[in-house]
Amino acid sequence: MQSAAAQSYILDILSRELPSNITYHDISHTEKVIMHSALLAESERVFGKELDILLTAAAYHDAGFLEAYIGHEEVSCRIAREKLPQFNYSEDEIESICSIIMATKLPQSPQSKLAQILCDADLYYLGTDDYTLTAEALYYEFLDQKIVNNKFEWQEQQVQFLMSHRYFTQTAINHLSAKQDKNLIVLQASIESPHTIKNHESNLSDILLILFGVIITSFALKGFLMPNHFFDGGITGISLLIHEVYGFPLGYVIVLANLPFIAISFFSINKGFAFKTFFTVVLLGICLLYPEFPVITNDKLLISIFGGFFLGVGIGLTMRAGCAVDGIEVLALYTLRRSSFTISEIILGINIIIFSLAATQFGIQTALYSMLTYFTASQTIDYVIEGMNAFTGVTIISGKSELIKYSLVNDLKRGITIYKGERGYLPGKFDVHDDCDIIFTVISRLELRKLKNMVTEIDPNAFVFASTIKETSGGIIRKRHLH
Repeated sequence: MQSAAAQSYILDILSRELPSNITYHDISHTEKVIMHSALLAESERVFGKELDILLTAAAYHDAGFLEAYIGHEEVSCRIAREKLPQFNYSEDEIESICSIIMATKLPQSPQSKLAQILCDADLYYLGTDDYTLTAEALYYEFLDQKIVNNKFEWQEQQVQFLMSHRYFTQTAINHLSAKQDKNLIVLQASIESPHTIKNHESNLSDILLILFGVIITSFALKGFLMPNHFFDGGITGISLLIHEVYGFPLGYVIVLANLPFIAISFFSINKGFAFKTFFTVVLLGICLLYPEFPVITNDKLLISIFGGFFLGVGIGLTMRAGCAVDGIEVLALYTLRRSSFTISEIILGINIIIFSLAATQFGIQTALYSMLTYFTASQTIDYVIEGMNAFTGVTIISGKSELIKYSLVNDLKRGITIYKGERGYLPGKFDVHDDCDIIFTVISRLELRKLKNMVTEIDPNAFVFASTIKETSGGIIRKRHLH
């Protein structure tokens, strides 16, 4: 085994051929990993042939970056298998080196003392004063590879990584863990400001959505429904009925009708939702009292369709802001906890009563048109809330699941769930099968084409199927419309 010659050979190639956009996994990184492996090995009492195997693994562990970024560990092993025999490495020694290299793949999984040493040497910088400078180089590399999109996202990832990382060897634990914890504290402090900025931006966005939502809702009610004695479902429908039968101003009625449900939401949902909903309902009441909107049309079909459409747009925008202008679903949730009925059954029952009363007071035709208004508004609300972000569940079965998992998490920024299964069992080849990871993830509708292209590029023979995700329980803002 000619360890020194094998190391010099690959280091020379890395110094000349590594791509210029590899700013962290460069020749300097490999040299430091070799040095730190030797230091840790000495403290862990690793000498002789084992030390040669360890240092060779350190020299070749990132050689795969010469050809690929994703899955570079596998490429590193292939290069080791191709080059090391000329330096008198036996087959067993090469396989030991490859198993050590593969242990560095994140999340690290060392199964031997040598693998533990290399894993600790590979991430040695996490517990040193050089952390900030070294991490900066890795940030620019990730930015170039589109693994992160900006500095804030990078910092948040690093916080999670530092929180989850633990050294394996006792030497690294004793000498590096305390400094790693300090680096984590400093990093956490540095990203508090971006979070605050994001919260302010979110609050401003919510206010704008509420303003536009309230104005459009008022336009639908005063420009379409009220002048033509049309109704809607939910608390809005009850308020319209009271307004038509008794002549009370709708602005006052809709606020008073929603107050009990806002109070219920204060205790059954959360305070933020209750306060935001109260502000929205009061603002709607004011808009119904003062601004004048022109009567758009007297055509009943147009009123049903476009009145419901604008009503749905307005209510949907307020719901995207995290509140509601109709308390029926709060009532349904409150009743659900005290009965055996589902939320859908409770809402349906309430709306049957509303439209039955409308039919009694104003005729069957008006009630039927009002039901069409409610249906149009409901569909519009669903689209405004979910729209192109409607979620799709995707299941992927592939022999290259490791590469696909990496791309899903780091390129699409999606969480994944892995099922253990078997692939094969094809007609005429029933006895041919092998274990595989079945990947499941949830993406938006817009991302589906991008995902399919990514999977096809990695494995053209991968089996991919998608299904629409329907939320059936839990939550109140986006689970079903508050209408």
